Amino acid sequence: MQVEVTWVEGMEFRADAESGHSWNMDASVEVGGNDLGPRPTEMLLSAVGGCTGIDIVSILKKMQQPLTGLRIEVFGERAEEHPRRFTKIKLHYVVTGEGLSEERVARAVQLSTEKYCSVLSSLNAEVTYGFEVVQA
Repeated sequence: MQVEVTWVEGMEFRADAESGHSWNMDASVEVGGNDLGPRPTEMLLSAVGGCTGIDIVSILKKMQQPLTGLRIEVFGERAEEHPRRFTKIKLHYVVTGEGLSEERVARAVQLSTEKYCSVLSSLNAEVTYGFEVVQA
């Protein structure tokens, strides 16, 4: 897997992935950017949510669960000192469907966060998670 990141101007960078997708990242105006894209740290938290989300949807489908919606709230706490890495990540999953098994949802969330999500496993942060099942 490869992503090429190229400086555009100011604090803006463009990322081009081998999958053919691209996106821009930028810093806030306060630190010299033009606020033309998400911060790299926001991209990292969204990658955690996307990675675990893909896992959970896949696992629940294999468990034949009637999933109709999944929303993931990702909260990150960063160290005060540089490199200001994420020290804590909290995930909250809101899983929607009619007739969902709470036990199976719990198992899918556990498998993703503790075993399968490569993005989450790549970070050196304390991870906590919870979920709620909403019967549609």
